[in-house]
Amino acid sequence: MATINDNYLKLKAGYLFPEIARRVNEFAKTHPDAPMIRLGIGDVTEPLPEACRTAMIRAVEDMGDRSKFKGYGPEQGYEWLREAIARHDFQARGCNIDASEIFVSDGSKCDCGNILDIFGDNNTIAVTDPVYPVYVDTNVMAGHTGEANDKGEYEGLVYLPITAANDFTAQIPTQKVDLVYLCFPNNPTGAVATKEHLTAWVDYAKAHGSIIFFDAAYEAYITDPTLPHSIYEIEGARDCAIEFRSFSKNAGFTGTRCALTVVPKTLTAKAADGSDVELWKLWNRRQSTKFNGVSYIVQRGAEAVYSSEGQAQIEALIGFYLENAKIIREQLTAAGLKVYGGVNAPYVWVQTPNGLSSWDFFDKLLHNCNVVGTPGSGFGAAGEGYFRISAFNSRANVEEAMKRITETF
Repeated sequence: MATINDNYLKLKAGYLFPEIARRVNEFAKTHPDAPMIRLGIGDVTEPLPEACRTAMIRAVEDMGDRSKFKGYGPEQGYEWLREAIARHDFQARGCNIDASEIFVSDGSKCDCGNILDIFGDNNTIAVTDPVYPVYVDTNVMAGHTGEANDKGEYEGLVYLPITAANDFTAQIPTQKVDLVYLCFPNNPTGAVATKEHLTAWVDYAKAHGSIIFFDAAYEAYITDPTLPHSIYEIEGARDCAIEFRSFSKNAGFTGTRCALTVVPKTLTAKAADGSDVELWKLWNRRQSTKFNGVSYIVQRGAEAVYSSEGQAQIEALIGFYLENAKIIREQLTAAGLKVYGGVNAPYVWVQTPNGLSSWDFFDKLLHNCNVVGTPGSGFGAAGEGYFRISAFNSRANVEEAMKRITETF
């Protein structure tokens, strides 16, 4: 008889966002007329920028012309898109990243999980707490952990608490770890990392032979000119870091699917015989074997992000969501709630009032305000007592949601 991957049985309760959906659906069944506002999952709401839509329409027309039709594309992504990414996102910021080191994909979420394919099973892995659940769950699925304890912490992972006491930055461990996940601007807390903080991490990684998985999905929301957008702005990061990026949150590609991963050709890790192996070669082989690339139509849309029209439209789009975040932050603060983030990130991290647990606060907002957010405990034990509110929604919905919440509290 066929057997299963028993590691899946270690997963707790189900992925965070499906659990939210389950609770919301149960409430909706008994309250079908409730005017629900969803500020939970970080899904964008505003239309794709016109420059991207126009480029995609042209690409669709190309697919109807035999002379321009595209079949299988390069697994790594079309060179014209990778060149644009390298020039605008990295080289313009002084990062020594070449187009050949960029891999276009269908999502940074996918890449954050798939990257484990090229690493061994004996690595010591560190994650922040709270943390984007994908980092933890994919390691559980891969068999890199033991069972979870009562707090949801998995045996075998090193947890790095990020709290108000350390300004929600990732404290560098005293022990040696091999792989470490960092996300800045941070999901879920909205915190950012200074150049000094990332420099300390790069120094640590180089000293210990560690690899940093740097999730920069929200870098476009950084407005403070002193803050780095890429870990490759830090000297030495090419030798110790892989960076993940996405077109989802800057250009609204959550339903269109396009992202990228940067694997510098100077980055190596050890084989079982002690030799150094280039990770670029392994990731290229993995992608060439398991991935057929992002569609030509979508990549043309992504390329338009870097046009002058696309840049202006994306700047306006990001400004819109940041204004939403400002409204959330200011309204909740005025209501007496303690809030963090929401300045260089689209998430506001709220301390739950009156000692309420994260899920109790979720239920209170759902039932009393018909507003959906994300309980902090779903991101890890250190997230208990906090709540994430997303700025991804219409202005009218954000204003109405804040009106309901502030009237309740």
